Amino acid sequence: MKTLNSLLLAALVAVALTACSTCPCPCPCIGKKPVSTPMKASIEKAPFGRAPDGTPVDLYTLRNARGVTVKVMTYGCLITEIHTPDRNGRLGDIVLGFDNLEAYLKGHPYFGCVVGRYANRIANARFTLDGRTYTLAANNGPHALHGGLKGFDKVVWAAEPLPVSEGVAVRFRYTSPDGEEGYPGNLQVRVTYTLTDDNELRMDYEAVTDRPTVINLTNHTYWNLAGGGDIYGHELTLHADHFTPVDATLIPTGEIAPVAGTPMDFTRPKPIGRDLRQLTNDPQGYDHNFVLRGGGGKLAPCATVYEPRTGRVLEVWTDQPGVQFYSGNFLDGSLTGKGGQVYRQHHGFCLETQHFPDSPNKPQFPSVVLRPGQVYRTTTVHKFSTR
Repeated sequence: MKTLNSLLLAALVAVALTACSTCPCPCPCIGKKPVSTPMKASIEKAPFGRAPDGTPVDLYTLRNARGVTVKVMTYGCLITEIHTPDRNGRLGDIVLGFDNLEAYLKGHPYFGCVVGRYANRIANARFTLDGRTYTLAANNGPHALHGGLKGFDKVVWAAEPLPVSEGVAVRFRYTSPDGEEGYPGNLQVRVTYTLTDDNELRMDYEAVTDRPTVINLTNHTYWNLAGGGDIYGHELTLHADHFTPVDATLIPTGEIAPVAGTPMDFTRPKPIGRDLRQLTNDPQGYDHNFVLRGGGGKLAPCATVYEPRTGRVLEVWTDQPGVQFYSGNFLDGSLTGKGGQVYRQHHGFCLETQHFPDSPNKPQFPSVVLRPGQVYRTTTVHKFSTR
């Protein structure tokens, strides 16, 4: 019996030693608690198709040390996916878009892209600068919207990874020639996306020009922190006590009005759907510029969004004076996106940090003029968390 016990003990020890020799971390079989190997931030580049003119399009996948993932392609400097954890640690994609480049090329409502040279609307597609009137491409009724017929969302940007101390980054570059879509000046633009290990997505914009021009750049990502369905239950806070009322064609009247006592009041957390049906615009919903308390010029709180079912939280900071809150009013069920999702009205929302719409024609609004020798710089940060 003693010999048998000795053989059994020897066999158990051999099994334990074999298991430990193949395990990448300390094992419980030798009295130590398993530890997971920490992730490292990474960036990958892969082909994603070709633009209509045959230019190759690449897709960059940014992943931080916590597993948060951002995918962005060189066509339109466009964010195709953002995966963040819910309160139970399950990763999910929280932005609207498509599975492939071909779907984007068929047309879409500015999913995930950088819009410019001037984000939002310019009334009657014209403005006057230094005594000269410039006529722009009209692509929103009589108005110019998001840069025109072929804005920054429809060009292929040059891209390169950037070394950063924590996280990963990729920089995109595009030169907009003098006269493109009617805008004056050769404009050199750089946009840098940095995904930090603190679960922040930082967007840095820079531009220089050789002639006086106007500029207003932003990112047009459609968010849905639940991963799908309507956004009515998302609780939104905006750090804005005023907004800019608009006419029937969504052009600001020039007034800066208080939000107090109106459906525009998001100074305290409020479900997006609570007061939406009080709005009378067609299609119904929010599509308004809010005047941020920070006033622009330095990074300050802009918005917080909480999705109760998943626990996901999105916080936004910006150095811009305004943010366009858009509740996906024009989504009408005609687009089928990633994983077969049908995008219906109010299935996504945008928080477009910006200067005010039609500022080139509203001298009372903060200036959007960029002159030779000046550098346009602006930053917006998105932070992902749960509660």
